[in-house]
Amino acid sequence: MPSESLEAKLARVGDAVRMLRDSPSNRFKFDYPEMYTNWQDEQRGWTQTATLFDQSHHMTDVYFEGPDVNRLLAETGTNSFKTWAPDKAKHFVACTDEGKMIGTAVLFGLESNRVNIVGPTATANWLQYHVETGDYDVEVVRDERTADQPAGGRRRMFRFEIEGPHTPKILEKVNSGPLEPVRFFGMTRFSIAGRPVRALAHTMAAVPGSQSTGYEIWGPVEDSEVCWNALLEAGEEFGLVLGGALAYYTAGVEAGYAAQPTPAIYSAPQLKSYREWLPGNGYEGKLSIGGSYTSDDIEDFYVSPFQFGYDHLVKFDHDFIGRDALKKLAQQPRRKKVWLRWHDEDVKRIYASSLFDGDNRAKYLETPLARYARVELDSILAGGRHVGVSTLRAYTVNVGCWLSVGFIEEDAAIDGAEVTIVWGEENGGTAKRSVESHVQTELRATVHTRPLPQR
Repeated sequence: MPSESLEAKLARVGDAVRMLRDSPSNRFKFDYPEMYTNWQDEQRGWTQTATLFDQSHHMTDVYFEGPDVNRLLAETGTNSFKTWAPDKAKHFVACTDEGKMIGTAVLFGLESNRVNIVGPTATANWLQYHVETGDYDVEVVRDERTADQPAGGRRRMFRFEIEGPHTPKILEKVNSGPLEPVRFFGMTRFSIAGRPVRALAHTMAAVPGSQSTGYEIWGPVEDSEVCWNALLEAGEEFGLVLGGALAYYTAGVEAGYAAQPTPAIYSAPQLKSYREWLPGNGYEGKLSIGGSYTSDDIEDFYVSPFQFGYDHLVKFDHDFIGRDALKKLAQQPRRKKVWLRWHDEDVKRIYASSLFDGDNRAKYLETPLARYARVELDSILAGGRHVGVSTLRAYTVNVGCWLSVGFIEEDAAIDGAEVTIVWGEENGGTAKRSVESHVQTELRATVHTRPLPQR
């Protein structure tokens, strides 16, 4: 029996907002240990020594290969491809004709005419659809995340992340020699215990004063155990710690990562064929939206790159989907990404209320990562006026407080300004399984336009 398409699911449910807000999502699931020791020490590792994460499970890899790959990327991506070549990487952004974001992912240039899109699948799905329906000589090969692998299947590649000030020393040791200098978000090659690997120089953790102490490393899955053990052995003298899923996701909040936008594909009549192509039980059909921000209009959840802190990833030096709309949107007011430091007194009140106030309890702050939906959006108020949204939130011992990543109007994005975050969902909470009955409340937060200082 054919599976239900996203278009059919939307017709059956009848309301895209309710489908996503009431998505029967379970608690955020990890395919690897939540903690190896404890999340506090694992968080300290990326500022004091080094922390090693296993990223081999939670992201889908989709490979695109063929003579039209570069044209496909240029015609679907907002990024510039003037200097694109193998061994380069980009934070790829795809938009609709209206200039609203489909999604983002990391794009790796592997060889000539062969690339890899890594991350949540909204962006890769959009590219694959254009390959299958457009005039592109491109082959698509998918390597689904571990949770979506067929029975008995396994990933093609391992993917590790190592973060912290001692990372260069550890990698020099496993490589039996110094690594070649590599700029931020540049790709490089070296070896671990004699096994060739490739790596991207970047960071998912807020390492003070440097963006070169984080590397995402990958290689054939057959070499996974050898490389993992070699890194552990080499890192022992430098205080390397293993990082579990809880620490991993809090690292992104510290560094200012806002996860993914709501794909802007649920309403436009011209995207009906795309919704018919997408499965109803895929990423877009099972997506969950949580938080206090809500609207009856699904289009109020869509954002442009200018509302998501990605101004620098929109280049008008080529023709691409959404270019004309984005040129107009570039002239309109936009939002700025900020870090929001939650006031300790309000956090303490919410903790106490969530545990002891019975039917009047506040939404529980699951520590250290209060994530209960794929897309998290809490309303931000300034002087009673809605000025933006707060996204992923977490507690880290490095900054010593609860914090979140927000996008607010430019006139409110002032260092030291106080704003109000509405915490909890409307009407006692949506129907998500991960949401208990609760009452909305408010908390104060201080605006920072740079990563929060270490405690």
